[in-house]
Order: sequence, then C-alpha cells, then structure tokens
Amino acid sequence: MKKVVVLGGGLVGGVMARDIAVDPQLQVTVVDRDEALLARLRERAKVATERADFADLGRVQALVQAHDLVLGAVPGFLGFRVLQAIIQARRPVVDISFMPENALDLDGLARERGVPAVFDCGVAPGMSNVLVGHAATLLEEVDTALILVGGLPMQRHWPYEYAAVFSPLDVIEEYTRPARYVEHGVLVERPALTDPELVEFPGLGSLEAFNTDGLRSLMYTIKAPNLKEKTLRWPGHIDKMRLLHDTGFFSKEPIEVAGATVRPLDVTARLMFPLWQLQEGQEELTVMRVQVDGRAGGKRVRRTWDLLDRTDRVTGEMSMARTTGFPATAMARLMLAGGFARPGVHAPEVLGQDQAIFDHLMRSLRERRVTFTERVEDLG
Repeated sequence: MKKVVVLGGGLVGGVMARDIAVDPQLQVTVVDRDEALLARLRERAKVATERADFADLGRVQALVQAHDLVLGAVPGFLGFRVLQAIIQARRPVVDISFMPENALDLDGLARERGVPAVFDCGVAPGMSNVLVGHAATLLEEVDTALILVGGLPMQRHWPYEYAAVFSPLDVIEEYTRPARYVEHGVLVERPALTDPELVEFPGLGSLEAFNTDGLRSLMYTIKAPNLKEKTLRWPGHIDKMRLLHDTGFFSKEPIEVAGATVRPLDVTARLMFPLWQLQEGQEELTVMRVQVDGRAGGKRVRRTWDLLDRTDRVTGEMSMARTTGFPATAMARLMLAGGFARPGVHAPEVLGQDQAIFDHLMRSLRERRVTFTERVEDLG
C-alpha cells in the first residue's frame, strides 16, 4: 500500500484528500494546523491527519519523508519554500500553490535529488497551461494564446458580488501582483485590475475581464508573440477592488492607528473575508475559456476550449475546489502508477504536450463530471 500526504486541508486540499482517498490501495494523510478542519475531514473520508505549521520546514520534511508522494495545497506565500523542502526530502510532488516565485528555479535541485515535481497543477494555472501546451503541438506555430478564467457565486449579492472559492489571501494577490504578459513578442508588465472589458459567455451573459498575473510559466515555455491571461468577475467588481487598492487597503506596509501598528491588508482581510464566504446552500461556478490562434496546414486556425462547471449538488463540493483539485489528483495517480517519473520541475503545459498524459488528464476530469468543450475555427 502506497502512502500519500496532502499538505493543506482547506477548500481545495480537502477535495484532493477525499478524491485520492477513494483508492483502497492508498493510505492518505492530511496535514494542516487547523484541528477543527482536520476533524471534519476525518468524518468525511478515510484519512489520517497530522497537525503542523507549514512555516516549520523541518517538520514538513519529516512528515513527507514517510510518504511515497506529496500533494501540495498550501497558501501561495508559503508555496515555494514548502516545495523546496519537499524536493530536498527527495519526495515526488504535485503542487497547486499560487506562489509568487518561479518554481522552475528549483529544477536543478529536483534533477539533483532525482525526483519529479509538477507545479501549478490546478485549473488556472493548471489545465489552462495544459490546453495551451496541447494546442502548441497541434499547430505549426502559435500566434496568440488568451486565457479567461474566474470562480464566481451563482447569485450576486451586494456589496462585492463575489465569494472566495480558494485562499482569500491568494485572491487579493490577483488584485495587487503586477500582471505580466507577452505582447508583440515583448514581455510587458502592467498593474493588476487594468484593461477591463466585457466578455459574453453563453448561459451567463456579460462578465468583466481584467489583467492578472496568471500566465506564470507560459511566459517562458511557449514561443508566441502574444500571450495573456485575464480574470473574470461579475460586472462592477473591478471598480470596487481598484478603489480599495488605490486607497491602500491592500498594503502590507504597517501604519499607526490609534497608537497601534497595523498592516492595512490585515484589517481589510478581517473585515472583508467574512463577506466573501459562501452562505449555506449558496452555489458557485467556474468559467474558463482557453483560446489559441495559430497556423496549421497553411491556414490560420483557432482552437478554443470552454469550461462551465457548477457546485456538485450530489457531493456539495465546490466547483473551484473540484476543478482545481482533480487535475492534481489525476497527475498524482499517474505518478504513483509509474506513468511519469522524469526528475525535474515540470510546468503543466509540458504535460499537455505529451498526448498520453493529456488524454489521461482529460479522461480523469470527465469521469468526475468536469468537462471541456472544444471547437476549431478556420480563420482563413
């Protein structure tokens, strides 16, 4: 019996743990510092639990060394250091942490330690990269890749018309981290929340798209003159976030208030996050479009994949957690079965360039009712 450890038992980590624990040939342990969260997981799935703080990297290494594979779902600000500790411990890992650092910087270490490490293996980044990488193998050259993605509550409620369906701190990172993308062959940087536009989606109507730093490794691995990712929200949300951003409510620089030193971000989080929680019975959705233009057979071709997924009414699992967690567990199963063991740090778009891995991922998602629809257009 092989042993799997899941680092982080939150919204996404919990779904990953329950999905991987279904396999009777696997022994699954979930690690988190929240004992109440771990207790709920023990009630819902056949998992063991360990309480630990991921800031204690020595403890992380000791925990993972007893397992055959690691699934990482820690907050982004801890992601790089935790991933590095796992690789140093010589453990294969599939990770979804939204880390600000470049995970490819750990490639040399992973090769030296002889372990495979797949990062950003969620929905976006994750399947968005996989689809762009796959499209690149079907086209003679790629001209443009555009990714539009968002997780949204199905019902809109004032004031934010939003609910955080993954780490709220990582959501705020989308509103503060400068957006990098490729335009006319040049890597450019613009502030987050810029270039808003309305985009129509069948079954949803108009959504608002704005620049975010979501291309990640695609900036370095896909040769194309134009690459961009935008986040989707219900119309009106951007203006509220820009107001908070420009006023300084997302700042991490301490300020003096009534004789106390506080970070504006901490106050904002304390006040805002309760308003971003999904209410009992409230459903949410994940919407994504990956559009890749290029040339094939002497013609310009557009390949588009659309995803519209909703809260699972049978299991109650949230869509964003499912669409993010299931690609990671699918890749974990492949690695445990010996289907991928190449040492090094691997971006998801590289996986998409392997037909067998691509087919495995898409099949695994379909089996869990996460379905992409594909269309091909001749652009002349």
